[in-house]
Amino acid sequence: MFDLDQFVADCVEARSESNPVLAVKEVLDRALADAGEIAAALPATVAEFCPLYTSSDISIFKFVWGPAMSVPPHDHLMWAVNGIYGGAEDNVFYRRSPEGIVQAGGRRVTTSQSAMFGAEVIHAVTNPSSRACTGSIHIYGGDYLSKARSIWDPETNEERPADGETIRRMFEEARTKAKE
Repeated sequence: MFDLDQFVADCVEARSESNPVLAVKEVLDRALADAGEIAAALPATVAEFCPLYTSSDISIFKFVWGPAMSVPPHDHLMWAVNGIYGGAEDNVFYRRSPEGIVQAGGRRVTTSQSAMFGAEVIHAVTNPSSRACTGSIHIYGGDYLSKARSIWDPETNEERPADGETIRRMFEEARTKAKE
């Protein structure tokens, strides 16, 4: 059985290791070895932005991506480890250029897999399924909710300010849209 309190405690402890992103990834990978147990404890039925633990050093979230939901290019300005316990996330990576940002690769992360992201990574995320939600745990090496960062308009590549509230609103809009 997935014990959320123990998982959070293990992540917080791993944050103090000499290589925190790798230590946190190891904790997440152990949990993802039984993705079905996480899915039972953290159901992925509608778009959701749910803080599980936040502090100035580490933030842990349950993100549920609604069917075909996307978040445009954005950065975190802190390391991140994302793990999927049901479904998939398509990540498209970008790099800065004189014209703004340009695509620089991609990666699909599927059930029981995780991915590490450095502090400078810019990426967009999409749930590739048009029928099912994707359940994920995202862990950040800092205060995700209040950290000022950027998001880019997917059409114009215009950079705009963002923070955790910006992303939370996108999940709320997707949830509201699904109810219509």
